[in-house]
Amino acid sequence: MASTLRYLALSQNLTQRTSTRLLSTSRVLREEAAASPNLGTVSSQKKPVGGFRGGIIGFLFGFSLASSFAAYHLLDEYKAASAALQASVEELQASTEKVSAHVRRIEAVEKDLKALSQSSASKDDLSRIRVEVKKLYDGLHIEFLDLRSHVWGMQQDLHAIAKKEATSIRV
Repeated sequence: MASTLRYLALSQNLTQRTSTRLLSTSRVLREEAAASPNLGTVSSQKKPVGGFRGGIIGFLFGFSLASSFAAYHLLDEYKAASAALQASVEELQASTEKVSAHVRRIEAVEKDLKALSQSSASKDDLSRIRVEVKKLYDGLHIEFLDLRSHVWGMQQDLHAIAKKEATSIRV
């Protein structure tokens, strides 16, 4: 871009010089040249940019274009990966909260179980109480039988007295 601007400035400067300077050196030729119209200006030759300089500029332009394209896609991939990572972190946090809630429930159940196990009787306690209840029952049964025999004896005595009185006459 800068080289084309420089070229335009040089060509304008050159056209101004050629209009003031004529090619003829004698007066007759000068007048004849002044009367004849200007057939054109001499165009200066373009300087070739050069293969090496053009190659470097092209390479740098292509490299910068490819780099910006790659950076754009890399940034896009980074955003997608960050979004996926954020989603997995949120999912992990939700599952961690569920697990901690389950652990709290398990701890509460264990606490209740421990309280129940401390307040409940063990197998040995039950067998010992069973033996005591059996002894009490046997003792009560024996007392019941003793009482029954005593009542039976009293009945027999009462019957015997009633028979004696029934046989005797009262006056």
